[in-house]
Amino acid sequence: MSLEVAVALVILYLVWGSTYLAIKIAVEELPPYLMLAVRFGIAGTIMYAYSRMRGAANPSGRQWLGSAAVGVLLLVGGMGSVGLAQAFGAPSGLAAVMIATMPLWLTLLLALGGERTNRRDYVAMALGIVGVLLLNLDSGLRSNPVAALLLLLSPFSWALGSALSRKLPQAAGGMGSAAQMLAAGALFVPLGLVRGESLDAWPSVGPALALAYLVVFGSLIGFSAYVYLLNQRVRPALMTSYAYVNPVVAVLLGAWFAGERLTLPALAGMTVIVLSVLAIVRAAPRGD
Repeated sequence: MSLEVAVALVILYLVWGSTYLAIKIAVEELPPYLMLAVRFGIAGTIMYAYSRMRGAANPSGRQWLGSAAVGVLLLVGGMGSVGLAQAFGAPSGLAAVMIATMPLWLTLLLALGGERTNRRDYVAMALGIVGVLLLNLDSGLRSNPVAALLLLLSPFSWALGSALSRKLPQAAGGMGSAAQMLAAGALFVPLGLVRGESLDAWPSVGPALALAYLVVFGSLIGFSAYVYLLNQRVRPALMTSYAYVNPVVAVLLGAWFAGERLTLPALAGMTVIVLSVLAIVRAAPRGD
């Protein structure tokens, strides 16, 4: 595994794991879809301007369309569906378990396209799902049919967007990330308005800082790290191992900052997740 890939993975492990707490704080005063529109609109604009300043070419029409399709699948279908499912009453534990199935979906989709995965990766991914299930055993894994359908859609949409990003025309580097975030941010606006959301007042300091954290760390840094791993064609099991680590980081931060209780099943789940990720990393070829 190269140093660049290792750094990108650590960013996804820590930064995206911390966004659970940041989102929880932000949506205390900000409506979820319009919050996502602001988050990705600002992050995409900053990334676009920065890329242009560094001499990146403006994406062609085909690249804009390709990036828009990928951005909508990743950020609207993947991330937005989770927020909407929780608005319909899905507990966060069930959301975490369903999101943890995304590596399996991506591996299967890429296998259909000719990218094979060894049996050890499948075993490690299954172990990771078991770990996330244990981690959330005490959270009351129940939901209604609409929420359950959205939670099935979310990991599949994210996996499909990740797989198509290797096939569809994309702008290189940060410009590709910018185009994806701008497309998703634009779509979140009408979706939020349809849901009756509005931004009537400026949020207080806590939610405003949480939104700023999501823009800078969650989107500019975290999402760019994920797009980098996609472009490097890293093994899907390794690239998506963050889906198992993020709930661990979220639970630890919740216990530290929000006083949430750490249970014995949660500790067992963390141990299983660590073992699954170690198995995936140890199986990584030198090129990853």
